[in-house]
Amino acid sequence: MLFMVVWYIGEGKQCKTFSLPSPLNSHHNGKYVSTESTPSETADTGFSPEEWARMLKALDWPTPDQPITDIAMTTCPACSTFSILGQKEKYRVGDELYVHIVAKDHNNTAKRYGGDFFLTKLYSSKLKASVFGEVLDHRNGSYLARLLLPWVGKAQVAVRLVHSSEAIQVFKKYLNSDVVRHFYWGHFEGTGPNGTRIKETVSCNLKWGQADGWKTGNCCCDYRDPRTGDEWQCETPPTLPCDAWVYHERGGFKNPLTSFEQELLARTLTNQGIKGDNRILNVLPSTANIGATEKCQPGMPTPVPAGFYLKDVWTSRVCNIRHFKPKDMEKCLSNKLIYLMGDSTLRQWFEYFTKKVPSLKQINMHKNSKTGPRMAVSMDNNIIIRWRSHGLPLSFLKMPVVDLHYISNQIDDLAGGPHTVIVFDIFAHLVFHPLTFYAHRVLKIRQAVLALLNRAPQTKVIIKSGNTGGSKDIYANDWYYIQLNIIMREAFRDLPVIYMDVFQMTSCHYARENIHPPAVIIANEIDIFLSFVCPI
Repeated sequence: MLFMVVWYIGEGKQCKTFSLPSPLNSHHNGKYVSTESTPSETADTGFSPEEWARMLKALDWPTPDQPITDIAMTTCPACSTFSILGQKEKYRVGDELYVHIVAKDHNNTAKRYGGDFFLTKLYSSKLKASVFGEVLDHRNGSYLARLLLPWVGKAQVAVRLVHSSEAIQVFKKYLNSDVVRHFYWGHFEGTGPNGTRIKETVSCNLKWGQADGWKTGNCCCDYRDPRTGDEWQCETPPTLPCDAWVYHERGGFKNPLTSFEQELLARTLTNQGIKGDNRILNVLPSTANIGATEKCQPGMPTPVPAGFYLKDVWTSRVCNIRHFKPKDMEKCLSNKLIYLMGDSTLRQWFEYFTKKVPSLKQINMHKNSKTGPRMAVSMDNNIIIRWRSHGLPLSFLKMPVVDLHYISNQIDDLAGGPHTVIVFDIFAHLVFHPLTFYAHRVLKIRQAVLALLNRAPQTKVIIKSGNTGGSKDIYANDWYYIQLNIIMREAFRDLPVIYMDVFQMTSCHYARENIHPPAVIIANEIDIFLSFVCPI
């Protein structure tokens, strides 16, 4: 058995080279054929063989048991159904609801294998309430969802097919291969023979495995970080030397899909609600204690569900979270150094703080606000908050190369201590590259965190998971984010850090999914964060 939605989701100085297996033959008369594609068991991620085997087990996902040669053989959202099991006349807060999901193909025939990506929730539009549901895959075309009833009042079930098992197989194929789906620009500048300023732009990309489909010209300028071992390549500029690389910029996408694979990812088949028992349940009060009462501290496990919304306010089942007013936020952050390291979803945190904390003022660092780095201070309350993007690969606007710092290097450069709080995330910009590279990057961060906690054990380290996004295509999708979340969660399992599962928070909310969650979700994320910084 497999939980379809899991919320767990050799150290060396050099990045060793390795060979990924050749892409499997996945075409049959121009049609997609299901093939087993998983990360290499011998991939040199840096994790021990035992740890990597554990991660591969956590990443396991069922696949079609037959070649798929026609769209009619795939999961049909309009044909699939769900029903509530063991219905009762009365439900009370704390009860659990079980929902049976049957996947059917376009011939309305029940499927005999699993692997479909379903998301479920219980919700009430009037109450602005919702809770995430856990889905168990029986691997025979049927699924069982478990939903907690956490609030008093009306509630109903919603089930959506995010991606069919056949679409997931396409995602697995490309996430576990060297096929290039994204490239970047490198801007070189220098002085020409006559003293004029020369500017030259070439393609760049991550150097990992055998991927080279992004190259169109002379190759290559190689840039290797001496601490992480990560390597970046740019095509050789026409006239300028390699050390004239000044700016990095997001480039574009390369569509690797066959015409049949594109059919499998059609919008009409993606992220669609399925038919079922949509009756409205009336949930009565009970003596059950739904919210957690434990003090928020590092190392706490994340249950499913991790919490729920009621009137747009998140109640945690992890620990006793508070809801902070601006003055309370200011008091909690007093005498703190807050380091936000990651992507634009953490930049949203920075912007939220500067908007809400009365005494916090931004420092003009003469940088683009979208790319950073950014800093805000409160002289009266001795608060410093910094946000810096993570290192390459990064799909941002044009920005100076010198502003690109790897998270592990940033952590290595901090003394830490009881007044230091580090928050990092890394997910949205890594889905364009092999999963084995993500594991390598996470390992480097873990090594840095372990060293930091060894020299300064009172430092608080918080990991923000990846959230759901609006894109559901070959470049970025929620299934990719789940895979990355699993690796991050497994890598930091049993360590004294705080893991914030925001995937559940974004997937069950009524707001339209966006890689940048709306302010109401950010506010609840900040409440969780501050509850760990200033627990009660």
